[in-house]
Amino acid sequence: MKEAGKKKGFSWSAFTTLDIVLMAMLAAANAVLTVYISPVNQALNGIGGPIATSTITGLYMVYGLLACYIIRKPGTAVITFGIGAVVQAFMGTAYGIASCFVAAGCYMVVAETIFAVFRYRKWNLPVMLLVGGAMVPIWFFFAARMFGYMKWGTDILLIALAVRILSGIVLCGLLSKLLGDALSRSGLLRRFAVHRGAEG
Repeated sequence: MKEAGKKKGFSWSAFTTLDIVLMAMLAAANAVLTVYISPVNQALNGIGGPIATSTITGLYMVYGLLACYIIRKPGTAVITFGIGAVVQAFMGTAYGIASCFVAAGCYMVVAETIFAVFRYRKWNLPVMLLVGGAMVPIWFFFAARMFGYMKWGTDILLIALAVRILSGIVLCGLLSKLLGDALSRSGLLRRFAVHRGAEG
């Protein structure tokens, strides 16, 4: 009976020092990436407005989902996105400090909820794509009010949301899966769950 219970649920595993270091490194890398993405975002805004800028939304979330895919432990999204928000706040952001923490909160809640539904055992492509896309709408809801998106009009809002979800699916979900698998094949992640476990 105990064995059956273990198979149905998931166990809370303590994070190792390597887990913490990896999460911190990915969060720091994201902060640096964000600095370089900002000019691109501004250029896209000048070319195609809110819809064009929506195409790169997934890149802002990829670090947290990549950490989840590699470490595969409950709480990974909370810690990684949390560290990412703190680092971005200290480095400065054109979008305001509050946006760092609100966005991180939205991402971590959605990611942890979906992975919990799958008992932290499913890490295949469909699940990764689902999480990548699902992390977008809640943050978009808050961002629309924080940054005045409501003035765009309903049609533009819906198109921008659809583009952002697609970006989340491709540039966050798919990219996290591809990067995680590539790093695993290289042998750099031998001590992490991604290297030991099956996709599920």
